[in-house]
Amino acid sequence: MFTGIVEELGEVTAVENLGDSSRFRLRGPAVTEGAKHGDSIAVNGVCLTVVDLEDGGEFTADVMAETLDRSSLGALVPGARVNLERPMAVGGRLGGHIVQGHVDGTGTVVDRKASEHWEIVKVSLPAGLARYVVEKGSITVDGVSLTVVDAGPDYFTISLIPTTLALTTLGIKQPGDPVNLEVDVIAKYVERLLAFPAPDAGGPVR
Repeated sequence: MFTGIVEELGEVTAVENLGDSSRFRLRGPAVTEGAKHGDSIAVNGVCLTVVDLEDGGEFTADVMAETLDRSSLGALVPGARVNLERPMAVGGRLGGHIVQGHVDGTGTVVDRKASEHWEIVKVSLPAGLARYVVEKGSITVDGVSLTVVDAGPDYFTISLIPTTLALTTLGIKQPGDPVNLEVDVIAKYVERLLAFPAPDAGGPVR
């Protein structure tokens, strides 16, 4: 589990096309410190498994076709910057919100308006995800835990502070660029529970 608090702005150093999957090599000295084979690292909000660790703070990860199709990772090329986060440690602070690293779909940066101390960014919202997004609720954009400012039928807006602009990819995303979206998992579980009638437990109430 992650929290959506990006630890490091890393870089893609190589991409190997394996046909039905791809192997990425990424540089992230901070997130690879103490890491080992099999550990998880979120890359632009996608939970990936460390395959190999290399010198210079680099690691490799395999990305299957399902992930490439559902997220924006398939568009990454060497030199691209990426948001990196290690899983939350047990007993650590939940600085953002509950993030699984399971991307639900992609949106597109529609517009961004700069203010003196922050920016408002408008992102398109796939129709299938709109019901999970509410004003002042949480959403993960490229692995960054953010609060929804305004929720429309096919878009939402977020407000980015200087720290987010400087330390994540959201500071350099331009209109037309894709972003990974993960909606609040609690909303998805509530919807699933309401779709089925509660079973009759039977027996006496104790």
